[in-house]
Amino acid sequence: MGSKRELALGMVGRLNGSSDSGALGHFYGGKSIEGSGTRFEVFDPSTGAVLGQACDATEAELGAAVSSAADAFGDWSRTAPQIRRQILNKVADLIVARADEIAAVECIDSGQCWRFMSKAALRGAENFRFFADRAPSAADGLALPSADHVNFTTRKAIGPVAVITPWNTPFMLSTWKIAPALAAGCTVVHKPAEWSPYSARLLVEIAHEAGLPAGVFNAVNGLGETTGKRLTEHPAIKAVAFVGESSTGSAIMRQGSQTLKRVHFELGGKNPVIVFDDADLDLAVDAAVFMIYSLNGQRCTSSSRLLVQRSIYDSFVEKVAERAANLKVGDPLDPATEVGPLIHPRHFAKVQSYMDIARSEGARIAAGGEPVEGASGFFFQPTLFANAEQSMRIAKEEIFGPVLTAIPFDDEADAIAKANDVEYGLAGYVWTSDVGRALRVSDALDVGMVWVNSENVRHLPTPFGGTKASGIGRDGGDWSFDFYMETKNVALARGTHTIQRLGV
Repeated sequence: MGSKRELALGMVGRLNGSSDSGALGHFYGGKSIEGSGTRFEVFDPSTGAVLGQACDATEAELGAAVSSAADAFGDWSRTAPQIRRQILNKVADLIVARADEIAAVECIDSGQCWRFMSKAALRGAENFRFFADRAPSAADGLALPSADHVNFTTRKAIGPVAVITPWNTPFMLSTWKIAPALAAGCTVVHKPAEWSPYSARLLVEIAHEAGLPAGVFNAVNGLGETTGKRLTEHPAIKAVAFVGESSTGSAIMRQGSQTLKRVHFELGGKNPVIVFDDADLDLAVDAAVFMIYSLNGQRCTSSSRLLVQRSIYDSFVEKVAERAANLKVGDPLDPATEVGPLIHPRHFAKVQSYMDIARSEGARIAAGGEPVEGASGFFFQPTLFANAEQSMRIAKEEIFGPVLTAIPFDDEADAIAKANDVEYGLAGYVWTSDVGRALRVSDALDVGMVWVNSENVRHLPTPFGGTKASGIGRDGGDWSFDFYMETKNVALARGTHTIQRLGV
């Protein structure tokens, strides 16, 4: 643990020291830029200590980053896709080579646990390899012949794009958005979340070390209401890919509306895991516990509502409560730790506020419910609300922490009704041994993704995204290229059709 923390602090110190001001600046035009804007503090969630300061980009700095992306777009979009593939695979190689370094920074930057972040860095490399290998076919279209014409489609990069990523797993989620944009031939201006900017900064450095041309990938730090707003309103930015809260997505849509920007939103969730009485209950317990308490409960696809058939509700909830109480909470750099701290004191206060809400609504706190005693960081006990009903706020609102709300249901129709009774629609999880029921419930759930008898296992060729307030658009496979590229149809006449003659 000591060596990991020393490694992480050394990297953060280097990033802070990349400017004379001692604060994390920006990276555009192929080089590190000292920021001159207002500074804001970045915390180590596990200790509460200040890791350093970052600079909110000024209007001029943001404009320079966008100009760098715009200037580089022509050459990068015309670069042979085989060359783009080669460079992006080199990015993946360097991510793998520096995986421990990235994971260590991610742990102290975001508070995520080593047991998950050591794999997240490698997933970031997989994201780059997946889209790198598809770069040569990104522009491919379809042949759509008709009686009198041969139609064919092709695609081309849309232009400079903005990528705005969240604080929960910043490095991996940055690769998820940026890799397909670069593979498609777009240039990027990336704004990572202000609460966890350090690991995201490593990505832009790695990309340039791999040979990415100057201006193709740029990064600016800053607050959402200043830097984020300027970025999403900038007329040279053709599309915005955003991961974060639903309310922020609404604001970005308004900000980009004047310039008719294309948007792709991966937003909040209040995802149900539905457990029928004929399920493999031991596996269902494993999945329910994993999908809410891993990543400190700070993940969009977490199964934060546990819907259990009434006949097994009490016994199932008791098992989950026992497991929640036994989870190892502690230093995120300890490989044995299962739950780390929450990201920031403001978010800690939000999660804590739901304990009084649960009590006032009549729910029972079956596990947790308190800050971790004696902890210097932002640690909160893994929590389980029992005897809850779907009408309660704890069943409808996204808490985004290690907090699970358990709700009983009577039958298939009741389960579906309760599962859909939220404003979100990202993911759902269904546990049953009845294949017909699995198909019926999966079809009825108003969500973008369903896993049956499984936790969230991401397969990159499949579409990822949600309905309702959980987002717009899909990531993964060819869906990513559909967002970052414009489709053009060309119709070639066979010379067999008759054109009407007017004015003869």
